[in-house]
Amino acid sequence: MPDIVNTEQAQAWNGPEGVHWARNQDRWNAVNEGFNEPLLDAAAITGSHRVLDIGCGSGQITRLAALRAPRGRALGLDLSGPMLAEARARAEREGIANVSFTQGDAQAHPLEAGAFDAAISRYGVMFFADPVAAFANVGQALRPGGRLAFVCPADAALNDWVAAVASLRDFLPVGDFGRPGLPGMFSLAVPDRIREVLTAAGFTGVTVEQAQAYGTWGHGAEDAAEFLLGTGPGRYLMEQADATARARAHRTLTDRLRDHEAADGTVRLRSTTWLVTADRPAG
Repeated sequence: MPDIVNTEQAQAWNGPEGVHWARNQDRWNAVNEGFNEPLLDAAAITGSHRVLDIGCGSGQITRLAALRAPRGRALGLDLSGPMLAEARARAEREGIANVSFTQGDAQAHPLEAGAFDAAISRYGVMFFADPVAAFANVGQALRPGGRLAFVCPADAALNDWVAAVASLRDFLPVGDFGRPGLPGMFSLAVPDRIREVLTAAGFTGVTVEQAQAYGTWGHGAEDAAEFLLGTGPGRYLMEQADATARARAHRTLTDRLRDHEAADGTVRLRSTTWLVTADRPAG
């Protein structure tokens, strides 16, 4: 895989984390798909647009973008081989011909200048080794006046799943998990940081608006707890604890998630994001 500068993330997403997300793509879509329509609307995709999906994962939002642009095309770019394999297989099964997927690092991948009308991302832009360089590379791939739109996690305290994990401090080494500004998932949780990065990358007209959606994390509290503790952050924390602490953490999380069970037994948790838009200068 050429042109990789974010080697740590490449290793993770081509290892157990990528395999987990690929295997559980339908579950992750159930968690995050409440942001699909707001994101695609913000990107203002029309019938002939050329769309770049950054950190596309297993490609749900890429395929939806392609359907919104039946006379255009959508390209999904991601580090993860396992997730891209699922994305390609799903697109073929769904018969979406104007979508393709490429493995690469958005920070360094040789994207053709001015080749896209819009760039989008659903939770795919928080892990860049150099976010200014990555967004600058995406920006040059947009035509003059092209639109960038993405969602990224807002304040951890406004995300129910983070609060649930934080409640396990007595059993797991939660530490600064979810703290804004730290490298990782919440690296763009502060709006001023988003504006700073995008402005430095050459974008103008930056808007940052809060958006919320409730996602389905499981069918019953037990199932949701197992899934949440099986995610990357959950696995990492559980690996630091002994068997007794792991068992207590699982019981505690299951009990907490019972408060979020709906009448049909599904566990619904609120996610809060920043819905961000910005433009490549028309000049």
